[in-house]
Amino acid sequence: QVYLVESGGGSVQAGGSLRLSCRTSGINFKIHRMNWYRQAAGKQRDLVATISSDGSTNYTDSVKGRFTISRDNARNTVYLQMNTLKPEDTADYYCHVTWRSSDFWGRGTQVTVSS
Repeated sequence: QVYLVESGGGSVQAGGSLRLSCRTSGINFKIHRMNWYRQAAGKQRDLVATISSDGSTNYTDSVKGRFTISRDNARNTVYLQMNTLKPEDTADYYCHVTWRSSDFWGRGTQVTVSS
């Protein structure tokens, strides 16, 4: 069984920082590309950042230079360091992996940024 468990969300003021974690089990973590998505209230779920098995990363334009995705293969965990947070970053953040052609999601962690 594949499990993804996010943590690290919370409420911060604009300009603040948070570090999200996603602990995984049930997959050979080190060979999979891992993704962070976010979904604001009333909006679709959007891809925020990805990290491949070789450590290469990609970000949506709105978070470039502010967010950093990383992974610890020994801990089967992917992280999202979020700096200089803005109110528009307010959303539920989800960890995602595709395994054996199926999509798996965590339950999400809420991030609220006040101005």
